[in-house]
Amino acid sequence: MADADKPTESGPFPGFDTTKPSIARTYDYLLGGKDNFAVDRAFGDRFINELPGSRVIAYDNRGALTRAVREIVTKTPVRQFIDLGSGLPTADNVHQVAQRYAPDAKVVYVDNDPIVLAHGRALLAENDNTTVIQADLREPKAILEHPDTVRLIDFGQPVGVIFSATLHHVNDDEDPAGIVAFWKDRIASGSHVFISHFRSENDPRSQELERVLQGSLGRGRWRTDAQIRALFGEGFTVLEPGIVPAVSWRNEEAPDDLTDYQRLIAAVLAVKN
Repeated sequence: MADADKPTESGPFPGFDTTKPSIARTYDYLLGGKDNFAVDRAFGDRFINELPGSRVIAYDNRGALTRAVREIVTKTPVRQFIDLGSGLPTADNVHQVAQRYAPDAKVVYVDNDPIVLAHGRALLAENDNTTVIQADLREPKAILEHPDTVRLIDFGQPVGVIFSATLHHVNDDEDPAGIVAFWKDRIASGSHVFISHFRSENDPRSQELERVLQGSLGRGRWRTDAQIRALFGEGFTVLEPGIVPAVSWRNEEAPDDLTDYQRLIAAVLAVKN
């Protein structure tokens, strides 16, 4: 993105509040990106300084997403993806990984942050098989009916649906399992759904991280393996190795001994029956 297009503390994108941290922009900061504001950096620094070691969660999550897209494209017929809550582009985005192995792969990115929309449109301006739309994953019908989704995604064919570090920002009363069920009812058999999610072992660290997120953003929910599995509901087969720490998910280079924080983000891939 050109320097003139980069966000400043006063704009240029309307419709967002630079006095409150954004999940997408904080995640961008934790991954070493530059599309964030002082309020996002201050929030991210709470994790870096008050909970040293927790930053690894962002990196492990990104690695699992990259491997999941690679696995889907190289080992299944899926050539189209919906990335729900995609965040700001970093290295190895879904379309970059997918199109590396299948140049015709199509990707719809979805996020509700206006900066994601502006940045994504600039990045993808010359890629006809990829688009980014501004929408809320809690309103799936609007995503399904969006003209860009209709243009790129053929729901008569298998789809890869990505929930990368997003459903844990959907509180229990917002029915995260209902969101997954909405897409399950509309995707073809053979479609793959990837979920990465904050993972609770009923431990002090996950409780403290949840307290920080809920206190600052009003959302952020650590769930147990059983609760993460329940998000899929019926009609899916969970693929090997099941629900595991993200760093270990189909990663031949995963360390034998994980840190406590590495155990607090899980990844899982399932296929619709």
